[in-house]
Amino acid sequence: MTRGSKIVGILALLMTSAATEAKDAKNPTCPAHLNWSTFPQMRFTLDTSSGQRVLRAEGVIDEDVPAKLEDALKTNQPVDEIWLRSPGGIARAGNEAGKIIRKTGIATRIPANWACFSACNFMFMGGAVRFVDAGGLFVVHMFTHVSDKEAVRSELAKGTDNAIGLIGDVEQDSALLASEDNDFLIRMGVSRKLLTEVMYQQKAVADGNDDKSTRRCLTAAEAVKYNVANAQ
Repeated sequence: MTRGSKIVGILALLMTSAATEAKDAKNPTCPAHLNWSTFPQMRFTLDTSSGQRVLRAEGVIDEDVPAKLEDALKTNQPVDEIWLRSPGGIARAGNEAGKIIRKTGIATRIPANWACFSACNFMFMGGAVRFVDAGGLFVVHMFTHVSDKEAVRSELAKGTDNAIGLIGDVEQDSALLASEDNDFLIRMGVSRKLLTEVMYQQKAVADGNDDKSTRRCLTAAEAVKYNVANAQ
């Protein structure tokens, strides 16, 4: 074996080891670190460094995002692409923002090393043309009503009848949101099997079992299979 081939072999081993170490132990389809922005509220900034007019959408999706998105699109027009990096947020705000993007016809992209999770998925799917670059992560989970669950636990601990009503409200809203998600995917041209085969197969909350996975990173092949990415 030549010195050059030895070096190549060592580098390959190091890269394999690094890739193994970088996996999330609880969510093995994902890397340990997800670059989905730490901004507490989504920021929209224009970036022209690539030669295109790119609107960067980074941070948490709250109820103000649809209005802020519309303002950013007007202020920065024309916009060639919208790049997304977000840990998600309010599901219905993500859906509404996705509908706004679809009306504009602007392409969406998850660049290399960026992650788009939860409500961000629906913003991204609003793009008529959708790119998930190599190393970009489209990360899904089962939607949750965490605050409602905490309220239910509190009422159960008190031994009151209010817990029954709260459980009913959570179930009703969950059913409505599932229906809205299904309708959204149909309108955006994304396979509904993304919901039934992937999203809704994830645990909403980690439990005491060995499997503690609560999120799933789609592979490049899966992104194409479900028509999440429809361009390359």
